[in-house]
Amino acid sequence: MTAPPPPLPGALAGLAPLLDHYGYLAVALLVLLDNCGIPVPGQTILVLASVYAGTGHLDFTAVLLIAAAAATLGNSIGYLIGRTGGRAFVHRWGRYVLLTPARMDRADGFFARHGGKVVLVARFVDGLRQYNGIIAGTTGMPWRRFAPFNLLGAVLWTAVWGTFGYVAGANIGTVYRTAIRYQLWFAVGLGLLVAALLLRQVLRYRRRRRRHEGTDASDASAGSDGSDGSEDGP
Repeated sequence: MTAPPPPLPGALAGLAPLLDHYGYLAVALLVLLDNCGIPVPGQTILVLASVYAGTGHLDFTAVLLIAAAAATLGNSIGYLIGRTGGRAFVHRWGRYVLLTPARMDRADGFFARHGGKVVLVARFVDGLRQYNGIIAGTTGMPWRRFAPFNLLGAVLWTAVWGTFGYVAGANIGTVYRTAIRYQLWFAVGLGLLVAALLLRQVLRYRRRRRRHEGTDASDASAGSDGSDGSEDGP
């Protein structure tokens, strides 16, 4: 006879009835939606299903396989959305969210150099996990490059959070609160890093602009001197 699930903290308690009624289907649907641009608690349902597996209510291997497949498919759907309609959306509405053609060109170049790493790491960052597939498709990242990193990211993300829930088991309350606290610090650190990178880009842009203006002024001065010197004397 399986033990009852342990007392659940926070968002886990709110999702328990959904998992009780729909089991693996709830895992598949929420994880898929979470990875294709719809902000639903896919990561939370994965942790909760793993806790249930740790108490014998679900099969842990099935939870991991279903979640990994759903995450891969969800991000692939996001990629196709970005690939087929993302560029048109940017051209039509991008200016309203400060996404200018020049910034889109820089995003294209960044994904051309680092797209694989972004797709891999984005799984572990709320916000990026939901939209990295759409961004990869919009920037034109080749499918043959996107697909393996998408699959690897889905497997790693599923393994990390699934193992977390399974090992936590009856201690999920304490472990969950600790994880949330460290996740907050991680989010703060990530925000500071992004702000520093943006500041660096702004400063580099201003330096290039000043050099460009200085070059234009020098060219104008040289042109003026040349025109004076070309005049014939009396």
